[in-house]
Amino acid sequence: MIQPSAIVIGAGIVGLATARALASRGYKVTVFERNERAVGASIRNFGMIWPIGQATGPLYERAMLSRSIWKQTCTEAGIWHDEVGSLHLAYYDDELQAIKEYAEANQSHRDCAVLSPEQALGKSPAVNMRGLKGALWSGDEMIIESRVAVGQVAKYLADKYGVEFHWKTAISRVEHPAVYSGKTKWEADEIFVCSGIDLETLYPELFASVNIQQCKLQMMRLVAQPGNWRIGPSLCGGLSMIHYPGFQAARSLPALRKRYEEQYAEYLAWGIHVMVSQNGSGELTIGDSHEYGKVHDPFDKAFINKLITEYLHTFANFKDWQLLQSWHGLYAKMMDGRTELILHPEDGVTIINGLGGNGMTLSFGLCEEYISKQ
Repeated sequence: MIQPSAIVIGAGIVGLATARALASRGYKVTVFERNERAVGASIRNFGMIWPIGQATGPLYERAMLSRSIWKQTCTEAGIWHDEVGSLHLAYYDDELQAIKEYAEANQSHRDCAVLSPEQALGKSPAVNMRGLKGALWSGDEMIIESRVAVGQVAKYLADKYGVEFHWKTAISRVEHPAVYSGKTKWEADEIFVCSGIDLETLYPELFASVNIQQCKLQMMRLVAQPGNWRIGPSLCGGLSMIHYPGFQAARSLPALRKRYEEQYAEYLAWGIHVMVSQNGSGELTIGDSHEYGKVHDPFDKAFINKLITEYLHTFANFKDWQLLQSWHGLYAKMMDGRTELILHPEDGVTIINGLGGNGMTLSFGLCEEYISKQ
């Protein structure tokens, strides 16, 4: 029997998830990455696998499938991961009401519960108790150190499945069954284009024809906390509840959003909601903002970082607030409500793109679902 072959363009999380789904089904997989390692959106994030952000139903199930694949991969490859869960903290009655409604709607579907302030502090010593009315606990969320883990996943795929990686090899043209880097040519039975915001390079007309934009987000990292001090779960303020579709189960959410539109108008104008996660070294990743457009200036806005930090102080207390790094990421997002973009520009070629800010959470699940049906 002849072994089927596949080429994957892009070694970010979507490309790796596609390669894993193919290789585990017996494909000979070759991955091409234009840089010497993944340096895009896949490493410029919180490292959160975040099922709580997905609405109950198919997307939540996809997130949990993705989580299980992450867990298996991390365990087999010795990749650091922390199944810490998350806390959404409520300091106003309307926030607490939304949390209670969320838990009521989801208790039979998810590992979640409403906690008292004292119970929240028991979960995380970083909780700001001043004015705290309660918290939503979710046990589903897991943290990895994305800037390290993405490269480790590539090595794992090479070691376990024999996936072949061509680093520093920019694919400039796709004509099934071939891909080209300059004049050099490779062929495979199937080609998968998982190039994120670089989709415009290979398919400019297609990129222009779909309602897809680049999202720019600003993030920061604080120094490792002294004495191996850990915050426990990832922490979120109330603004995160109106950012993630998962919270639409709360009936009072529109009223909460209306208050935020008045109280936090500048935050919403820049797509800011505030969260924090902690890596294995004790460093704290904080963010973020969301600016949408076809192109973005390369300069970060200091006032956005200031707004993020100020809001973070309202719900978190850390041992050391010293800034270690700041950066921005860019990812491709569908602006028409679709959760991903899957297209077939020609026979034998599949584009998988447009997961928005859900790449770490959904990619493994999406690609497993899609490849299993082919």
